[in-house]
Amino acid sequence: MPNAFNFSASPFDCLTLEERQLVRQSVNVGYYPAGAVLLAPHIPPTHLFILIKGHVVQWDGEERVSTYGPDDCFDGRALLAGKVSDRFVAAEEVVAYELRQQAVTELIASNAGFGALLFSDLGQRLSALSQRQDQHQLHALTLARVDEAYLRPAREVDAGTDIVSVARILQTERTHNVLVRDARSEPPRLGIFTVAKLAQAILDGRPLDQLPVGELADYPLLTVQRSDQIGDAMTLMLSHRAHRVVVLDGQRIVGVLESLDLFSFLSNHSHLISAQIEQAQALDALSQAAAQITRMIALMQRSGMRVALIAKLVQQLNAQLFERAWQLVAPAELVANSCLFVMGSEGRGEQLLKTDQDNGLILRDGYMPPADLDAICARFSQALADFGYPECPGRIMVSNPDWRAPLAEFSRQLREWLILPDPDSLMKLAIFMDAHAVCGDAGLLRQAREAVLALAPDNQAVLARFASAITAFGESQGWWNKLFSLGEADSGLDLKKEGIFPLVHGVRSLALARQLTETGTVARIAALVADGALDATMGAELTDSLSFFMGLKLKAGLAEIDTGRTVTGRIDPAQLSPLERDLLKDTLAAVKRFKALLRQRFHLDAM
Repeated sequence: MPNAFNFSASPFDCLTLEERQLVRQSVNVGYYPAGAVLLAPHIPPTHLFILIKGHVVQWDGEERVSTYGPDDCFDGRALLAGKVSDRFVAAEEVVAYELRQQAVTELIASNAGFGALLFSDLGQRLSALSQRQDQHQLHALTLARVDEAYLRPAREVDAGTDIVSVARILQTERTHNVLVRDARSEPPRLGIFTVAKLAQAILDGRPLDQLPVGELADYPLLTVQRSDQIGDAMTLMLSHRAHRVVVLDGQRIVGVLESLDLFSFLSNHSHLISAQIEQAQALDALSQAAAQITRMIALMQRSGMRVALIAKLVQQLNAQLFERAWQLVAPAELVANSCLFVMGSEGRGEQLLKTDQDNGLILRDGYMPPADLDAICARFSQALADFGYPECPGRIMVSNPDWRAPLAEFSRQLREWLILPDPDSLMKLAIFMDAHAVCGDAGLLRQAREAVLALAPDNQAVLARFASAITAFGESQGWWNKLFSLGEADSGLDLKKEGIFPLVHGVRSLALARQLTETGTVARIAALVADGALDATMGAELTDSLSFFMGLKLKAGLAEIDTGRTVTGRIDPAQLSPLERDLLKDTLAAVKRFKALLRQRFHLDAM
């Protein structure tokens, strides 16, 4: 065979030198004219095809299932099963390598990664993709175990120990905290006392040698397991605005992870951004912090951090940014008597790069807002625009009076959107169902959401209209036509329309029908599976697919930023690796199966 076999293409890039030699010894080159059938139910499978030139279309009856281009391979599943289910037809002149079945069998037996990439289900293949990143990604610091960072010794004292004795321990042992065990409480509890608490002890007024440390300790402890990932510990600290976590091995305490040690280990600047946001006394300082968030995202993505964890960190930082901005422009009384919330991908915790503003404000019933409320909200929306979050084209922002109201009025509007729906109101309702509180009284948002959930299951027609939005995109032609446009000028694929939106909105629709309060798509999927409303296998497929979509979209968006282009949300299939294209076909096929389930569940074909 020629020496030009492309061993950089999946799944052959995971082969050893010996296994590559086996491929060279077991492969031939075949030529097929346009219209030739390479595989079909009446043709026994004897080879694995790896395309060199041309395209092959896979047909299931009259339905076009997939398209294969150079470096793609097929049909491994037919080889394993010993029979072919679909027809594989040359769309044009095709030249392909033909790898003998015996060689494929030997490669599967000797290389688990090769077999996983060739035959496994979607979740296993995505896992295999993750494991095949280069060494820099495999050892990305955010994926490291907690116990790989520096852990400070955990010093423990009894809750009855006086503050003077504790201060001596802090000075002698040069530590910033001690763990406090309160054995007299029921049940016994463990807390922490830090150097920062000494000021509170002094201001207490009692003699320090008579003041028990247990009265000033913070309970309960924030803990992580030593086997947890560094990124998870970072998320926990950011969400609780804490500076340390206690590290456990099961129930045994092994040390304390300080924020300075963690972030020195990571060096990805997220803690510095969080601190800058909290200390900001003017909007200009917040603008600088907002600019750093995008740079942090790029660093994390290129270091191999899980996209779900990046999104979680971004949600935490954006929430702090919006909260501090609102506190700077709104009087304290308004902040205390309202709930500022975000919606859409920001509310679900699935936003990565900056997108349109989607936010609103619920006021406490009976509260008289400031006379200049319009100006306050306009300043807030303008501040976010200055931070790089564009104004929403549909004006779903607090600067629009339609998106700020007292609780009773807001709840009435939500019920009206549900009971008397039209396309515009259903869109607004869908956006609101992802709402997440970022500042003020979160109970106001919870009460407004309950007003919708209480009515939703009683109106199947409305639920069907709500769910029908999944058919708005991707119905006129198959996504495969965009994946492999066979030379067409515009081969870009809008991943949000074709994959993310129908997945997210379909899950949102099921969650509304089941009165679930979760806002994140992954959390909703888990709740639906637990509730029996969604099959566990499909739930896993949807979770994996969403993560894959978000990763591709982020990679494409960062590339657009790097080249000075506007972030479009579109991906170019020509820029994907063969494995990424193959996985994209699988994930979009999973969304297609999900849409079929939704059509049946909500009787959409009868509408």
